[in-house]
Amino acid sequence: MDVERLQRLLEGVRQRKTSVAQALEQLRDLPYEDLGFAKIDHHRALRRGFPEVVLGQGKSAKDISAIVKAMRRRRTNVLVTRVAPEKAAAVKRAVGGLTYHTAAQALTWTGGPIRTIGKGTVLVVCAGTSDIAVGEEAVVTATMMGNKVERLYDVGVAGIHRLLENRARLDGAAVLIVVAGMEGALPSVVAGLIAKPVIAVPTSVGYGASFNGLAALLGMLNSCAAGVTVVNIDNGFGAGFAASLINRL
Repeated sequence: MDVERLQRLLEGVRQRKTSVAQALEQLRDLPYEDLGFAKIDHHRALRRGFPEVVLGQGKSAKDISAIVKAMRRRRTNVLVTRVAPEKAAAVKRAVGGLTYHTAAQALTWTGGPIRTIGKGTVLVVCAGTSDIAVGEEAVVTATMMGNKVERLYDVGVAGIHRLLENRARLDGAAVLIVVAGMEGALPSVVAGLIAKPVIAVPTSVGYGASFNGLAALLGMLNSCAAGVTVVNIDNGFGAGFAASLINRL
């Protein structure tokens, strides 16, 4: 249940095209639907502007399938993150019509065309090709949330000329998501070049002293470039969500 559907429902009641009993039936599971093992927050789109997102990690294919089916009954757009290929294949066998985004390891389903509500372009910038999986999670999230999304990959500080050659693309974006592992320097460089919101995403990519992304996280938190916002390690979803909220303002 989102704002537009609720408005249509209430308008139908006002015009007596929908009975009170029919409206109550559609509103019955607000604010959530209890599946026994999970409580689906159908009210979230009204509060946050986007439906509940399902974290696939730690859930069985059977449970994910049940949640997705319940959401689709409401014609709710579906995004399931952190779904390994084998688990995704099992879910797709149980629920038809799903799309699996291999690089992002995400499942999606839409009840209709996604309406673009973002005011500008969200640009996802990755330092190296090893960071692309996290970058793609951000891409899928921001796309599902109604944004025009572009990619700029493999432009890390080890070859800074690759980034500088794309200065116009950096300037043209409304919000930038900058993904980097190792020492996590790229967001500082990008934020020092432009006057746009920069959301930094540390990844767990790197050698031993990177401490599975902790070095990149601390580097980004200690950025000398003002205004850099940092999400958690490997949290492409969180970055995509935050960028989407900013891009609506």
